[in-house]
Amino acid sequence: MDEVKVVVAHSERATLRVGDMFLKVDADQARIDIEVEAMSLAPVPTPEVLWRKPHVLATAALPGTTLGRLGGPSTGSPAAWAAAGAAIRKLHDAPLPPRPGRAGRSIVALAAELDDECELLVTNGVLPADLVTRNRQVAEAALRPWTPTFTHGDLQIAHVFLDGDEVTGIIDWSEAGQGDALYDLATFTLGHEEHLDDVIAGYDTDIDLDVIHAWWSLRSLLIVRPLIEQGFDPFAPGCEVDVLRSRM
Repeated sequence: MDEVKVVVAHSERATLRVGDMFLKVDADQARIDIEVEAMSLAPVPTPEVLWRKPHVLATAALPGTTLGRLGGPSTGSPAAWAAAGAAIRKLHDAPLPPRPGRAGRSIVALAAELDDECELLVTNGVLPADLVTRNRQVAEAALRPWTPTFTHGDLQIAHVFLDGDEVTGIIDWSEAGQGDALYDLATFTLGHEEHLDDVIAGYDTDIDLDVIHAWWSLRSLLIVRPLIEQGFDPFAPGCEVDVLRSRM
């Protein structure tokens, strides 16, 4: 009998693996609908949708493995990281999906959220004031006009599967939509700065590295408290707090 493996679980959603099938249970049905729509539009490999019912989406497992995870060792050759960069570029060059995604929040809304979060991090003693202040300064470079592209919105390296140097699929599209392309690139390389040059080589266009660094700081500042509340540890080696410390 196949075992049930909990891939990730928190109050909003849970993902389970049963044999060669993944079951995503989401409290917000709209996120499942967005995910299915995005996978149908994306010009990159995505999991096969087996079935969906209210609040549950079943997809087939992908061949291959990921390049690692945040806080863990990274794997794969430079060519594999470059292949991932090429796949990301193909996504960003695709026709725009119909709605904004996680990477498409307005500059004004994002700046307000960031300022509120920085204040809470310091007031509640979660992070030292100098660490928060420095990274808030770095994050400013991300708050600039950008041209909308088709973005994944949560492009962690754990969501991109490769077999050798070939991308076999990208999972977890519930945050997809129109957004800032550099948000995706920064999310993919978060905590694995040593592979950024390989990803950019595959992406094959000039990238503003200050904006990538800014998104690393911004994303990490916004996620530390939510991760703690959900039972995760952003202070673990190589995770979000270490990303913030690397900007000092």
